[in-house]
Amino acid sequence: MLPRAQLRTAFKGFGFYHGAALGSILFADQIAHDAALSAARSLEQMFDPKLGLIPLGQDAEEASAVGTAESSIDSLQATGLLYWASDQLGEQRMEEISNAHMRRVLDIHVRSDNSVIQSSTLDPQTGKVLRTHTHKGYSDVSTWGRAQAWAILYTAHAAMVRPKEPLWREYAVRVLDWWIDHVPTDLVAYWDFDDPAIPNTSRDTAATAIAAAASLRLASALGATAGAKYRDFAERTVAKLVSAYLTPIVPSDERPPGMLTGGCFTRKALARDIDTAHDAELIFGSYFLFEALAILTGLVTMGRI
Repeated sequence: MLPRAQLRTAFKGFGFYHGAALGSILFADQIAHDAALSAARSLEQMFDPKLGLIPLGQDAEEASAVGTAESSIDSLQATGLLYWASDQLGEQRMEEISNAHMRRVLDIHVRSDNSVIQSSTLDPQTGKVLRTHTHKGYSDVSTWGRAQAWAILYTAHAAMVRPKEPLWREYAVRVLDWWIDHVPTDLVAYWDFDDPAIPNTSRDTAATAIAAAASLRLASALGATAGAKYRDFAERTVAKLVSAYLTPIVPSDERPPGMLTGGCFTRKALARDIDTAHDAELIFGSYFLFEALAILTGLVTMGRI
């Protein structure tokens, strides 16, 4: 994993927060601690002042299909690692970069109705937004489920670890309330909220698990009273995922127990073959369900991770 710390991708914030920083937070592992700091320093160096954010980077998942001045809501994955590293090192610049990246990415990708568009193309010289679009959603004007979920997760996480910044709480409430208002009555999201084939299309349990874990973060940030409805929403969502999508689904299910099925990587018409996984276990979906269960059962204290 360590060589990945220097890859030019904003997405490494995800792997090195959940795969390394948590090793330090939960187990005081020094190797994990140092790996996470190495990745955070690399992210700090990727910040582009002309764009006002950390671009996706030449090694990003979609980099071969886009350009050098691209952004996405997914790139908020950088912020959790940067906030943690800033606390560890006492470096104000990391804090400032994380704040700037958060503000710019949210300003570009959160629509006026609080839905989220996944991706954007910027002018590399001026930072002007040239277009917004999607890499994995149904269309450039639809709301891809995981785009909304990533927005909820990282605004809620920022609200939790930076309680003195009201803007992160405000954004988290806005995008999570949109999710709650638009998710189906059984609480399991479709892969894209605007797929015209609904209800005859794929669900995405991974996006749903992310939203549940994010709801617990926001509940922690808001406190027992204001956060109660979000904890309740998380509990009901997790209960549905466990009862309907966690193996074994039926007594004759021969798959290993504990798999979160029903994940949809994408159903976009022009998606690459390797991306077209439907009704599958997506490892990040399983992770966020596990995280939510760990918090709800008291294995991990709410607010710690």
